[in-house]
Amino acid sequence: MTDTTDKTARDYSETLFLPKTDFAMRAGLPEKEPQIVARWEAQGLYQRLRASAAGRPKFVLHDGPPYANGNLHLGHALNKILKDVITRLKQMQGFDSNYVPGWDCHGLPIEWKIEEQYRAKGKNKDEVPVVEFRKECRQFAEHWIGVQSAEFQRLGVIGDFAHPYTTMAYEAEAVIARELQKFALSGQLYRGSKPVMWSVVEKTALAEAEIEYHDYQSDTIFAKFPVMHAEGEVEDHVADLLDASVVIWTTTPWTIPGNRAVSYSSKVAYGLYAVTAAPEGNWAAVGDRVVLADRLAADVMKAAKVEAFERVRDVPARVLETVVLAHPLSEAGYGFKVPMLDGDHVSDDAGTGFVHTAPGHGREDFEIWTANARHLVARGIDPAIPFTVDDDGFLTEDAPGFVGRRVITDKGEKGDANGAVIEALAAAKALMARGRLKHQYPHSWRSKKPVIFRNTPQWFIHMDRDLDGVGDTLRDRALKAIEATTFYPPQGKNRLRGMIEAKPDWVISRQRAWGVPIAVFRNVKTGELAPGPTFARNEALTDRIYWAFVAEGADAWFEDDAKKRFLDDLVAEPSEWEQVRDILDVWFDSGSTHAFVLEKRPDLKWPADMYLEGSDQHRGWFHSSLIESCGTRGRAPYDSLLTHGFVMDEEGRKMSKSLGNTVTPQDVIKQSGADILRLWVMSSDYSDDMRIGPEILKTNVEAYRKLRNTLRWMLGTLAHFDPAAPVALAQMPELDRLMLHKLAELDETVRAGYGSYDFKRVVAALINFMVVDLSAFYFDVRKDALYCDPISSVRRRSALQVVDRLFHCLTIWLAPMLPFTTEEAWTVRTGSDAGSVHLEQFPEIPAEWRDEALAAKWETVRRVRKAVTAALELKRAEKVIGSSLEAAPVVYLDPAAPELAAALAGVDMAEVCITSGFVLGDGFPGTDLVEPAEDAAVRVSFRKAEGTKCARSWKISPEVGTDPDYPDVTPRDAAALREWDAAKARAA
Repeated sequence: MTDTTDKTARDYSETLFLPKTDFAMRAGLPEKEPQIVARWEAQGLYQRLRASAAGRPKFVLHDGPPYANGNLHLGHALNKILKDVITRLKQMQGFDSNYVPGWDCHGLPIEWKIEEQYRAKGKNKDEVPVVEFRKECRQFAEHWIGVQSAEFQRLGVIGDFAHPYTTMAYEAEAVIARELQKFALSGQLYRGSKPVMWSVVEKTALAEAEIEYHDYQSDTIFAKFPVMHAEGEVEDHVADLLDASVVIWTTTPWTIPGNRAVSYSSKVAYGLYAVTAAPEGNWAAVGDRVVLADRLAADVMKAAKVEAFERVRDVPARVLETVVLAHPLSEAGYGFKVPMLDGDHVSDDAGTGFVHTAPGHGREDFEIWTANARHLVARGIDPAIPFTVDDDGFLTEDAPGFVGRRVITDKGEKGDANGAVIEALAAAKALMARGRLKHQYPHSWRSKKPVIFRNTPQWFIHMDRDLDGVGDTLRDRALKAIEATTFYPPQGKNRLRGMIEAKPDWVISRQRAWGVPIAVFRNVKTGELAPGPTFARNEALTDRIYWAFVAEGADAWFEDDAKKRFLDDLVAEPSEWEQVRDILDVWFDSGSTHAFVLEKRPDLKWPADMYLEGSDQHRGWFHSSLIESCGTRGRAPYDSLLTHGFVMDEEGRKMSKSLGNTVTPQDVIKQSGADILRLWVMSSDYSDDMRIGPEILKTNVEAYRKLRNTLRWMLGTLAHFDPAAPVALAQMPELDRLMLHKLAELDETVRAGYGSYDFKRVVAALINFMVVDLSAFYFDVRKDALYCDPISSVRRRSALQVVDRLFHCLTIWLAPMLPFTTEEAWTVRTGSDAGSVHLEQFPEIPAEWRDEALAAKWETVRRVRKAVTAALELKRAEKVIGSSLEAAPVVYLDPAAPELAAALAGVDMAEVCITSGFVLGDGFPGTDLVEPAEDAAVRVSFRKAEGTKCARSWKISPEVGTDPDYPDVTPRDAAALREWDAAKARAA
């Protein structure tokens, strides 16, 4: 403020209380943040947090384990930042909020990586002892756990990284195996045969959560199933169907050998159609009679190149119910009856209105076939489901005429099975048309290759088996648990409930090597399981397996003598028992973490307060944890679920290397710092898909700059704060009490936002307060008093006291979200590396700070200030003034709005408007006599300030020079100088 251009004048700058701080304007986060991480490690911050929280109620956010197979991507960063914010938040709200990170270590993704390494070296996995192969998988996972751990901590995540949990820890493997055995003991585990999604490339069954959909071009056919006869009472008009065919349409011709029925819908209208004109040599020839859904008949005839056709008559559903068809390849080894079954899954939206039903190759096909099993037997039809495709995608002996034809190759390419089947159908004159269709088809999310549905022996957990004789099924338990769970956002409840309602029996077996085995034995004669509900020595067997796994890991199951070691002396005929060698679906592993983490660690608790993951985990970890826990404990292992969306680019597109739109957390941290990435997470609506890119990051950098500058100004100003000279609330000026009121209001907003995990609301409220209420208003107004008032000034001491409270509250409120910046600011403020803002608790705001009447009054004061500021900006733009201190406006208030004048009573409006004078004029002049303004009730007439410019504060006043000792300053500044000089003299 001091103008020192006159070299003979005193330099008053040394007498001003200007901000002084080591908190740099340039953040330098990429360099500073690793130093702070190292300091946290050196001072044992995690351990200090745990010690400080001893005895408090626990809040447990259980970490969903990421996969240990690569560097972190933005989805990981989003997920871990949200978890860190919540655990830090709860710790600062009075809870013992311990974060224990975990990793998912088993299963195909890691096994696939090792196999890739083998293939690159020309090695054959099948020639390597399974225990040796598993050892390499374990080492691979260990490496990536170390990499990811460091990357998570670089994001600012604090937790027990020295003692994380892993699904491959020996005790974890032991507990996982025991959890599976609980299902066996209760009769919920069974070996069955169902169509599952099978990866020929990876040679294993896949869960729905392991599937993604991509474009794929399929061969399509319209095939004719001739009507053989009708059963039961045949009506007269059924007779003319005996020379007709029912037409199906399919995108998987290779499944025709597995066909056992044709499904129709009693809700669809069907008709008998005759071809009356067609090209010579056409598959659909003149005289052909076919049954089609009426809505689709024209489309089918067009696809078959039929030139003309006619509808002969209706074919009611009651007639179709009696019809028995012949397989289109009946002369080539498929001479069995093909019944027609009424199915809810059939529609007339596409195809022919009939569904080719191969129970070994589709879920709906399987369900309708098994639902009609008793009815089929009564009709003399064998309900057995053929195994037409083997593990390698070859057609088997259950597909006569096509043995050795391949559906999918081991490279994921289309085999020759489709072509062979199509040729056979054409030769049998069973084709009506063929084509190709590009559509979304299931692929493995790891190999990115298409999968097939095939009937295989697998291990399942019953969803609808009565568990206690009163209709209590696993599905019922899970649905009840969902009703007792809190969801953030609420719509997650419907999503999870819908998935549980539609969930088939859980396929838990995988035909792989790296994982926890299904540690049971099966009697090949009776099907009895050990352990199981009828096995006499369950306790001895489960204890042996458990303690062996604790000591040696699940590798013990794969040693050559495992069966003899665990079972042989417990049964009369060991030869009748086989050891199950399949491994567990990794979702069972992660679904069991509550059992070996929450229940085992004394620093946690069961159930968890929260599970937090991406919205895809409604079908993944949320789902498997719910089913596992409900099956073994009768309830969910969590009280609440919080979900977030996925990360897209700035245009809402999925990130991909081919588009060149990928953003990595490593790149953002290297360029801007982790706190910028965290601010992006906090200021976005994480419940939906989130966008990120250069422009969005620039916006966050700018928001951060404003926030940092506000903290910096407070730190600089507080260099002059003396807590030993407090000012009572009643003695504080109104403006300072207004800020305390605002702080109390903000406390309510912050607590509500944090309470509902609405971080975007919290960030917006804090930044708006810091930029609008503080930087642009309170600090702007108070700078004169803080810099220029005498040391003893109540106004100055009051303002410093308020700034201290502002800094304290704002830094703590921001700490969960911006841990690095707030730690840096806190350290500068306290002057000690020993402390940490993260050891603090959320401040309790005194109730007496609230003053609604004062707030209402100052809303009006700020309204008038806004009008004055706008008028002065016009003069500044016109170069009439350079600073607002050159003005002394006359302000006129509308008499029709008396609350305006009332609000200004007792307020120093020159101070509020940062002018050298302020006059409240009489009357209400016309608009031609005042400056243009948006507020019609406030009219401002510009006047230049009169008097001399104060050499210290730069205010223009006629009082400058009235103090003979300090002739170039105002009386206020003279008093300040007198105190300053006296203090300096005493110090000397």
